Amino acid sequence: MAVEKIIEETEDDWAEDNEDTQKDKYLTFHLANEDYGIEIRYVTEIIGIQRITEVPDMPEFLKGVINLRGKVIPVMDVRSRFHMEAREYDDRTCIVVVNINNTSIGLVVDKVQEVVDIPESQVEAPPEKGKGKRSRFLQGMGKINDEVKILLNVEQLLYEEELGRLEQITQ
Repeated sequence: MAVEKIIEETEDDWAEDNEDTQKDKYLTFHLANEDYGIEIRYVTEIIGIQRITEVPDMPEFLKGVINLRGKVIPVMDVRSRFHMEAREYDDRTCIVVVNINNTSIGLVVDKVQEVVDIPESQVEAPPEKGKGKRSRFLQGMGKINDEVKILLNVEQLLYEEELGRLEQITQ
């Protein structure tokens, strides 16, 4: 599915300002060999990959910043954040711009897929990673027919101090 078509469909979903229209809706994307989802309410836009300006002394997973219509947006490579093997960006690579605590952040993903409905009744708790602890990045496991989407907790992708450093860059 072309990025433009997904953007068009997503914009149609955003056209309604009523918060209830965004309930249980997730933007799904592919990363490595798995499908992930993030709550649509955090997504502000989806853009194709573009030139990323590196910023010194940032964590490895923060690739730098982009200029998006005059606004400086920090960019996180989600593969790198999750300690996955790096891969070259291609024409399917996208930047999903999300808003976390009034800070815009671009998330580099392998391929955006679609907006799907996953009712709460189809979301299970994420697996434990040991001694009752769960990954802070995971919100849950969404079931759609015979598939499972790994649902991310967007607000936990950055630690508070990392988010604070990004806010300083973008002001």
